[in-house]
Amino acid sequence: MVDPRLSQASINITTRFPVPLNEFKTHQKLFDAQLNLADAPASLPVANSTRSFWLHPSDEVNPLARKGSTGPLTSDADICIIGSGITGVSAAYHLSKMSPNKKIVMLEARDFCSGATGRNGGHLTAGIFLHLRNYVEEMGLTEALKNYALERHTSSAILSIIQENGLEVAVDLVSGGHIDMFFTDEEVKEGRADFALAENSGAKVDKVKWLSKEEMSAKYGTSYAAVQIPGHNLWPLKLVTQIFYITQKMFSSSAGSLNLHTNTPVTAVSSSTTRRLWTLTTPRGTITCSTVVHATNAYASHLLPQLAGPRGIVPVRGQVLATRAAASLDTIGRSSWGGNEGFEYWFPRPPKVASDEEKPLVILGGGREAVQDYEFGISDDSEVNAQAGRALRAFLPTVFPGRYDEGSEPEMEWTGIMGYTSTRDPFVGPVLSADGSEIPGQYISAGYTGHGMPRAYACAEVVASLITSDFAGKRDRWTIPEWLPKRYLTWNRV
Repeated sequence: MVDPRLSQASINITTRFPVPLNEFKTHQKLFDAQLNLADAPASLPVANSTRSFWLHPSDEVNPLARKGSTGPLTSDADICIIGSGITGVSAAYHLSKMSPNKKIVMLEARDFCSGATGRNGGHLTAGIFLHLRNYVEEMGLTEALKNYALERHTSSAILSIIQENGLEVAVDLVSGGHIDMFFTDEEVKEGRADFALAENSGAKVDKVKWLSKEEMSAKYGTSYAAVQIPGHNLWPLKLVTQIFYITQKMFSSSAGSLNLHTNTPVTAVSSSTTRRLWTLTTPRGTITCSTVVHATNAYASHLLPQLAGPRGIVPVRGQVLATRAAASLDTIGRSSWGGNEGFEYWFPRPPKVASDEEKPLVILGGGREAVQDYEFGISDDSEVNAQAGRALRAFLPTVFPGRYDEGSEPEMEWTGIMGYTSTRDPFVGPVLSADGSEIPGQYISAGYTGHGMPRAYACAEVVASLITSDFAGKRDRWTIPEWLPKRYLTWNRV
């Protein structure tokens, strides 16, 4: 039975489950609370991860799942990329353009693209103004606006790859826009203030549409106000797979190459006794290379212990489920959604059969706000959290009464590990040692704080450009892209 209180627009959603007061303040409090944790490095990804909707059935959706997991292991390369998610594949893609004659090996601990990108993602939406005032307070207006510029760059670049290669169907691209909901009047007030600042600062906000409680009730059956912005969603594994294929093809016309070895975890990176700088140790043997790219996100500190703990990259477990709506896709809408101060996100999947009566499958992530410590410090995605699961099951029926059945069980439920940083910004650039000195030939792009899809592609592009300039001995001529916030760069985080 639907709670009758939900029909009252003034009733806060906290009648059913908790809502953080402010995402930025909550985030900082969490990191302050983690300071007493032992700075233990992250584990390797576990072998028995929960079954993610995006990765199964593997033989249908993941043709590269176990590519290179058997047979001879490549023993030597110019560049080794550790991680086969959007970061690793984007780095390879950009290197195929910038350094086409290099031999690259990509290594993955589990199946291809089986990290947070492949397990949890799906949004492809560039932020426009939300939380702008918080960013300005931390870094000033000019740098704050670059957070959104980077996301625009990522989204437009990925869309260009999809459209230029006719991949819209192959990656399940949905152009339905994105809606952010406000569950309290205070959230609306803060959103309006962010919007006013963005507008006065010359940001492109002409496509922003504010939706009142009455409009949301009439169109979507919910009593909360919202804001709508341009946006897309897609099948992340399929996107990463297609970019990998494009990259391999680009290398095939040059002296370079791209080889993939899945189910080949890197257990150590050590100085090499050969002409190469580094030796990577795996259970299948060793690989020597001149350059290492750490594209391991939440697991970065396993190989880089100086990044363990709250000053580095903290693993955080995210929970996701796939649930069937009780209404048709035309009623639910095709938009992707966000709300509850960024803890919940959801979007309907395109139905396999076009029908007005088809009830869409909806992917919903979040629920950590119902768990003590918000799943911080957990790198094991072999289990789901019962408390988070209860919050997720209650969420959509609470927000959209009648359009989702209360008490219904999801068709699938799983977890994936995200990499969080104290500033919410990733580490991008050369790897630094514990004393802040640069480690030659090692680079990193990791720590997206649950916001990797609109940022990882561009951050990996930056790493590729740094590697290329270093190969040419021209680091002194390297210039920061106009869309990259300076504080992302590792040498500015010391």
